Amino acid sequence: MRGLLLNVIDFFYPPFRSIMPLQTFRYAACGSFNTVLDITLYVISINFWFTEPVVHLGPIALKPHIAAFLAAFCVSFPVGFYFSRYLVFTESNLRGRIQLVRYFVLVLACIGLNYIFIKFFVEQMQLLPVLAKILTTVIVVTFSYLSQKHFTFKVKTIKLHHLEKPDL
Repeated sequence: MRGLLLNVIDFFYPPFRSIMPLQTFRYAACGSFNTVLDITLYVISINFWFTEPVVHLGPIALKPHIAAFLAAFCVSFPVGFYFSRYLVFTESNLRGRIQLVRYFVLVLACIGLNYIFIKFFVEQMQLLPVLAKILTTVIVVTFSYLSQKHFTFKVKTIKLHHLEKPDL
């Protein structure tokens, strides 16, 4: 499956070769697919699954938009991790569980950054919400890519100890 997905993504890369490296293109392709998946699941969830004014999940009561967000997140989070680990940042030699924890922390940070920047741009800078979302997306995607490359899926350098040659 990995090979098939890489072949499909890489098929569309040649026109972009002069403006971005393959890894960046793969990140953009995977991120775009995962974003569309997340939004699609959110729309389906809020329109068909969570239609009551309050969604009861055992002892927890949620508004439909929050329940839909969580439902979509439960799918897009593992898909995004799989794509990042096996399609984009394949050279990382960190253990999978370390990557997963770091990816989760990064996703939480990105959720927080989205909230902070949209709130700042709309409420403090008086920008239109759509423009605020676009600017926020540019900032958060850049942060996410750099964080994944240099933190979540970084390549650990292996230091070799200098071995002295015995005197002959």
